[in-house]
Amino acid sequence: MDDDRLSLVFAALADPIRRDMVARLTDGDAGVSELAAPYDVTLQAVSKHLKVLEDAGLVSRRREAQRRPVHLEAEVFDLMTKWIERYRERAEERFQRLDAVLDRLQDKEQEPTKEEDAS
Repeated sequence: MDDDRLSLVFAALADPIRRDMVARLTDGDAGVSELAAPYDVTLQAVSKHLKVLEDAGLVSRRREAQRRPVHLEAEVFDLMTKWIERYRERAEERFQRLDAVLDRLQDKEQEPTKEEDAS
């Protein structure tokens, strides 16, 4: 289930307009027209972008009188962070192993040879 949701989240964030909308929503809820303002696209196109974000669980919309503000669902980022952290830890372990190998190679290069010991 998490893998499917994660795929939807990363696919939704693949589009630069959607990434920008998510970034702008970190400052607080916004209406569709507010979100559409910086883009040279129709409100219909912005609504489609929001639908993709909503299907991925990144945003939600609620009704407030005549307004339907878009709200960022921050807990989705916890799912992404856990996934990223797992691979970051693996990469860190590989780098530590590589550091150990390089240290051993450097130590061998610094060991005096038999000819150097004789002199």
